[in-house]
Amino acid sequence: MNTEAQTPRPRVGLFATCLVDLFRPSVGFASAQLIEDAGCTVIVPMAQTCCGQPAYNTGDRRDTRAIAEQVIEQFEGFDYVVAPSGSCAAMLKKHYPGLFKGDAQWEERCRRFSDKVFELVSFLTDVRGVPAVSATLSATVTYHDSCSGLRELGVQAQPRQLLASIEGIELKEMATSDVCCGFGGTFCVKYSDISGAMVTKKTADITATGADLLLAGDMGCLMNMAGKLKREGSPIAVRHVAEVLAGMTDKPPIAGSGK
Repeated sequence: MNTEAQTPRPRVGLFATCLVDLFRPSVGFASAQLIEDAGCTVIVPMAQTCCGQPAYNTGDRRDTRAIAEQVIEQFEGFDYVVAPSGSCAAMLKKHYPGLFKGDAQWEERCRRFSDKVFELVSFLTDVRGVPAVSATLSATVTYHDSCSGLRELGVQAQPRQLLASIEGIELKEMATSDVCCGFGGTFCVKYSDISGAMVTKKTADITATGADLLLAGDMGCLMNMAGKLKREGSPIAVRHVAEVLAGMTDKPPIAGSGK
């Protein structure tokens, strides 16, 4: 008897994120492939929208809550909700519950939703137990730990575990892999001078590794660092870690930087 065929595949709602949808759809396709390879069925609700983080970070709780209600309604029917972004996943998992605290109608509903939200690579390793991927890539890479994924969700060892399984990759850690790149969503707009100084230090540390490829798990951070590297004339390419893990590196790197 084939018990595997009788076991229903978990249904995963892919929260694609605004930046992936608008700037880097290949990350969404790579994420879907990785989740499917982990034994799940992937659905992308077409009515999904922003997680509400920009409004939340500017103090607009009313609009943030309206967005959160819409997101919960679209995704609460899935076994899991997965986002290729520590920032968006942390918003859904860590900050949504505070929006509905004390609300008899929404508090428990939100808790059930938030409990099944995961960042992509954490979902693969911690939930689905994926030990390795089958991709191959000849490259020297360095990895940036995005703030929200690292500090709010504990994502650090997981991407390195899977990258270590890729034939041809050599990982060279930068001195400040866990230091903010200066993006911070609206931070880079409100405090552009500080943001610029931070990303300048970050790209110097990236370059010092000698790596030819920079990876991370958040599009905001990646676009910020890729833009700076391109303006510096750096040959370092920049990609979302999902693209490399899925073996989908045929598209040009982010911002057209590097090779």
